[in-house]
Amino acid sequence: MKLQGKTALVTGAGRGIGRSYALRLAELGADVAVLDFDLKSYEAFELEKSSMQGDSTAAEIESLGRGALAIEADVTEPEAMQAAVDQIIEAWGRLDIAVCNAGGGIGAISETKATEVADDVLDGVLQRNLYGTIYTCKAAAGPMKKQRSGRLITVSSQAGRRADRTGGYAHYGAAKAGIAMYTKYLAQEVGPYGITANCIAPGYIGTGRLMPLFDTMGGEQLTDSVALRRLGTPEDCAGVVEFLATDLGAYVTGTVIPVDGGSTL
Repeated sequence: MKLQGKTALVTGAGRGIGRSYALRLAELGADVAVLDFDLKSYEAFELEKSSMQGDSTAAEIESLGRGALAIEADVTEPEAMQAAVDQIIEAWGRLDIAVCNAGGGIGAISETKATEVADDVLDGVLQRNLYGTIYTCKAAAGPMKKQRSGRLITVSSQAGRRADRTGGYAHYGAAKAGIAMYTKYLAQEVGPYGITANCIAPGYIGTGRLMPLFDTMGGEQLTDSVALRRLGTPEDCAGVVEFLATDLGAYVTGTVIPVDGGSTL
């Protein structure tokens, strides 16, 4: 129970990797605020739905004996994110960990090349990834600075570290690369307050939403491109979040940690 007495916020935690982050932090003893645009978004994906042990991530956390807040909010709205953090402080009096997981892509790979991506698609992806991360960090950093401690964890991607050879999904890669560099600047600002800021960059992670897509891309080809010869799991990513959120990562800040099994594709 390394996080006994601590509180956490995880965005995009209604399903998938974000749910795994929230559950891992709760298993470590933290009370967790589960924030998502739709707290039951898992219902749209059969594999996600079948993995649920309750009617929401917040309910699953409560079944572990931890406190949970269920917050429906849009990370692209700074006022909503500030209100969410205010709700956490009102309920628990502090905020120790913020995992900025909400994000995702829009559009097809063939339609999102660097000079061809539609303006509205570009804006949507920048908003939900880069801007959403910034708004979350701005809101979370306030109480952390006052208490002079905290852990800010952002989520980039393999796509933010190297380009797809087709040139597609340029908007998503640029947004995720922006998150990585923003986190490095963030670490320099908040370090004197005893706050760490780090970024993880997942590779091919087999969530219930993505597994059908990976199958169409050729599952064997993907696994052959990974040094460990398997796709990653949400729990693989949660393990790195555990490292960064606990005392194990106390002297690690301003870094980007790939969680990709040694992927080369």
